[in-house]
Amino acid sequence: MKHFAFFQNTACEYFPCHPGVEPEAFNCLFCYCPLYALGKRCGGDFRYTEQGYKSCQHCVFPHRKENYDRIVSRYREIADVVAAVDGEER
Repeated sequence: MKHFAFFQNTACEYFPCHPGVEPEAFNCLFCYCPLYALGKRCGGDFRYTEQGYKSCQHCVFPHRKENYDRIVSRYREIADVVAAVDGEER
């Protein structure tokens, strides 16, 4: 087991912040999901609100401990999105 790939903050007033994952398996490591920046390509269960904001209220993808490698494997893609927004070639 990769111990660095799992973290829990059971003292958090929002723990667990999303229903659908057993509390003992709930991973807080990606509290703010790095895949959010990928918009529609994030792969999670998101919706857009009437105001046009992306809502990840029903998404548990980053909170499942088995998804650590899948999230980290997309960091290059996230960096490319940031570079495009900043107007830089990679």
